[in-house]
Amino acid sequence: MLDRIGTKWTSMAVKVLAEAHPQEVRFAELRRRMAGVSQKMLSVTLRGMVRDGLVARRVEPTVPPRVHYRLTDLGLSLEGPLSAIRNWAEEHMAEIDHANARADDLPPDA
Repeated sequence: MLDRIGTKWTSMAVKVLAEAHPQEVRFAELRRRMAGVSQKMLSVTLRGMVRDGLVARRVEPTVPPRVHYRLTDLGLSLEGPLSAIRNWAEEHMAEIDHANARADDLPPDA
């Protein structure tokens, strides 16, 4: 379960959808708000989130179809824990970068 909810794209999707809650967000708008995500990766991420019950998907039968997403109550309950992890990462990013730089300078057999 942690492998699925702990990914960068899942965390970003939850954040964007939580900011819009209770409104729905269309696929194209989600993609615009999630810098760097490819269409395929967003599609795979959302499909998994729908399957896990974190996101509700609604399709308007237009040409082309309009697809809307929103967090379910279960998905909304995930925003708090993921927000805490994002905040922790932002607060400690410099320390982690410094530790990585030190580790990169160590000899291979250290």
